Amino acid sequence: MKIIGLDKIDGAIAKHREWEASLASWKRIAGEARWKNFPDVRKTRKDADPVGRCVVFDIAHNKARLISRIIYAVQTVVVFCVISHAEYDKERWKNACDCD
Repeated sequence: MKIIGLDKIDGAIAKHREWEASLASWKRIAGEARWKNFPDVRKTRKDADPVGRCVVFDIAHNKARLISRIIYAVQTVVVFCVISHAEYDKERWKNACDCD
């Protein structure tokens, strides 16, 4: 998969160094993946959940969320944001990705 929005991941790492290993793992797995649909995602990432048109991944043992949209036809993952679990619960992120 091509990953768009790596700057969002880098920004999250800069603010939360404790997420770095988990986000590096996510980048490696997603970058090597050839997902055709959501069940394919779940085969490699059990922590993924569909939310509206987005796919949300648990990061750093449930401390953070990576919000993305996967465009399977062109093998692309668009990362909208990486936020703390507490920020995720406020649901403001849904406005940014049209998942309300």
